Amino acid sequence: MSTIHWTEDRTARSARWHSESAAPPPRRVVVADDRMNAATAHRLAREGTALLWRGDFPNARQLLNALRRRADRRPPRPGNTPAESFHLHRQARGHRARLLGRLIVLLEDDHTLDLRRAPDVRQACFEAYGPPNGRTAVALTELLGVLGARQWRERGVEVPALGARIHPHHGVFSPVRGEYVDLVARAPLPASPRRRTAFDLGTGTGVLAAVLAQRGVGHVVATDIAPRALACARDTVRRLGLGGRVEVVGPALFPEGRADLVVCNPPWLPARPTSAVEQGVYDPDGEMLRGFLHGLADHLVPGGEGWLILSDLAEHLGLRSRSELLTGIEAAGLRVVDRLDIRPRHPRARDTTDPLHAARAAEVTSLWRLAPR
Repeated sequence: MSTIHWTEDRTARSARWHSESAAPPPRRVVVADDRMNAATAHRLAREGTALLWRGDFPNARQLLNALRRRADRRPPRPGNTPAESFHLHRQARGHRARLLGRLIVLLEDDHTLDLRRAPDVRQACFEAYGPPNGRTAVALTELLGVLGARQWRERGVEVPALGARIHPHHGVFSPVRGEYVDLVARAPLPASPRRRTAFDLGTGTGVLAAVLAQRGVGHVVATDIAPRALACARDTVRRLGLGGRVEVVGPALFPEGRADLVVCNPPWLPARPTSAVEQGVYDPDGEMLRGFLHGLADHLVPGGEGWLILSDLAEHLGLRSRSELLTGIEAAGLRVVDRLDIRPRHPRARDTTDPLHAARAAEVTSLWRLAPR
């Protein structure tokens, strides 16, 4: 168990340390309150000192915003290649996250945030962290993310292809980008003389499994390796009344047996995630992509298909080439039956201030229909 230590009112104190991004506990902690100005806080944070906030909660948010403005004064320099620009951008974002993460707060034994004018965070923390386990220190940025995730979970995300809302749990990638859902909703299903079966690998919220079930697939088996995703997918299945047609199993990539259709929407960028929710975007060394390709043929019935939903953003960033993808498909004993493409609709594709704008503007998301050779 990681622990932080500090002195307050001339008394040595300690608390558990929790970080969703696996950040190490700060070595030096000082108590901060409403009297601390942004310049001092920024200097201490840059030196590696964590600030344990004991003042007014709205003032903590104001201080965080002031630190954010200071951190953003020096944008990352552009690289000589798209790949170098991407890595410099990630490096700068990581540095920024570490600096902002040094403003920390203390959750009491029951997940209460004992600060003036603080919201009730107990339910949100219970959903994110589980039952309380002693006083716990977390970064304010993380706690705000937990509160935001609670709001997403309550309100849900409208998915037009489903005609329903999906309620993502904390740490599970939200289907806010609907392109990949639309591709699965309109791709032609494999012909089958019997009741179709489909596997949805890396199901996340369970949105694609639900789309397949609504399209008439008789039995869908959804898998994931993340416990939070499995819980979220089961919640989605329950909310949509699909318990008789969608089964959620794991932790695993492939379930046992074979199917008429195997669908996989792996993380699109071959890089290391720095938090649980980033696992929906970053796939270290393309491990999940390779696992899907090399296991696909052994999990299809004769005449079955695999659907690989993949953005080409990695290609535009110089992280993976189209030839590498096609070589991987061929090496797995597969052939391309067809490909459906769609352009992104998210605002970042039009944000000219984004350092990765050129790559995002050129991005295309594709559904590759694959079959054994």
